Amino acid sequence: MANVYFETGENDRAVFSFYIRPKIYSKSYEGKTSFRGDFEKIYSKSHIEETIFRGDFERGKRNFFIFAGLYELIQNILSMKFSREDIEYLKSLNKFSDRFLKYLENFRFSGNLYAVEEGTVVFPNEPLVQIEAPLIEAQIIETFLINSLQLPILVATKSARCYLVADGKSLVDFSLRRTQGFDAGLKVAYASYIAGFSGTSNLLAGEIYKIPVFGTMAHSFILAYQNEERAFEEFTKVYPKDTVFLVDTYDTLEGVKRAIKVIKKLGLKNFKGIRIDSGDLVSLSKKAREILDNEGFRDTVIFASGGLNEYKIEKLLKEGAKIDGFGVGTELGVSADLPYLDCVYKIVEYKGTPIVKFSKNKITFPYKKQIYRAFKDGKIYKDVVSHYNERLEGEPLVKEYIKDGRLIRDIPYIKDIRDYTISQLKLLPDNLKDINKYHKFLPEFTPKIVDTIQKLKIKYLG
Repeated sequence: MANVYFETGENDRAVFSFYIRPKIYSKSYEGKTSFRGDFEKIYSKSHIEETIFRGDFERGKRNFFIFAGLYELIQNILSMKFSREDIEYLKSLNKFSDRFLKYLENFRFSGNLYAVEEGTVVFPNEPLVQIEAPLIEAQIIETFLINSLQLPILVATKSARCYLVADGKSLVDFSLRRTQGFDAGLKVAYASYIAGFSGTSNLLAGEIYKIPVFGTMAHSFILAYQNEERAFEEFTKVYPKDTVFLVDTYDTLEGVKRAIKVIKKLGLKNFKGIRIDSGDLVSLSKKAREILDNEGFRDTVIFASGGLNEYKIEKLLKEGAKIDGFGVGTELGVSADLPYLDCVYKIVEYKGTPIVKFSKNKITFPYKKQIYRAFKDGKIYKDVVSHYNERLEGEPLVKEYIKDGRLIRDIPYIKDIRDYTISQLKLLPDNLKDINKYHKFLPEFTPKIVDTIQKLKIKYLG
């Protein structure tokens, strides 16, 4: 498409908007998916044509999202260019003119980027990133932009849900082995950390993003020594201050006792913790805590892992599990109950003229926009999406980050992003914190946007 724009001289100023489209939820049961039921179509000044499938299957639904991935996106957009090898490859396809290839050879992003702050609580239909640039530039970055943001948003949101139910317990990203690609593993480590996790087992992510790293031993380590007690002893000799014993390779409670035996044998007064990766985590953690306390190791933590997610963490703690921290892996890394988002990047203005798409259930919202957030009793009460130049009551969320191809805001340190995200979670009303029940929250749109949609609908559809 960019080539066609170039060859036809179509390259005026355009505005593109990235947002999460409301999901059409389906009822799922007994391993099958049913699409029976009535669809509820909403068409009002508040909610412009949203479709929700009525069903009682709540998992996979999200009451809110955490916006993530922005700062890495910004850095990549500003450094984006086509190498000599890229140009040679494109030339070999015999699909592009020499003039267009010369344009790509000199490509640099020269537009503006507007976005909500990374770590902000957001909702479907809200303009999260807006690109204002020559049409060709805005088009070239489309796929990269969507791909850069979807996974971080998914993972940050799932991580935030874990954080909300963990009741202050530590959470560590254990997902790298199960993420779908190494780049995904880095994104998961980053997104989970800014959403409240304490750190990651991914050392490369620790190096790149300055995230705290954590590690324990594996079952293979125990099995390689063919003797649990010896394996514990050898590990402790190397890491006397950071020992976390994996105690469930053979018999969990016997493993706890062997860990204590090794610590006493080596003359140490304490050790960091034990990890339980299988079995009845409620019962085993209670019994392990009793053994540790009776032996004087009251400060030794109990860490749990093994197929965990926010639902299981909440259930374990409600049932009284004596667990101090959780390693969350597969279900975090692939966002198992919601593995994809319907994120879109749509043109909303061209040559200063508003643009609307009227496809069924996929209507778009015209203009460069602002989001105003209202609060009630210190909690998020209402979001209103307006034309960017409208002035409303409430907190404006959209900020300009790139102007004429130059960064105009400082990128915060990752620890500051994490602190900001946690502060955002405190603004959620209790119903939106609920991980088990879906509560719909969508922004309202100002009359200017709604009236423009109506006028364009009459103009193009009659």
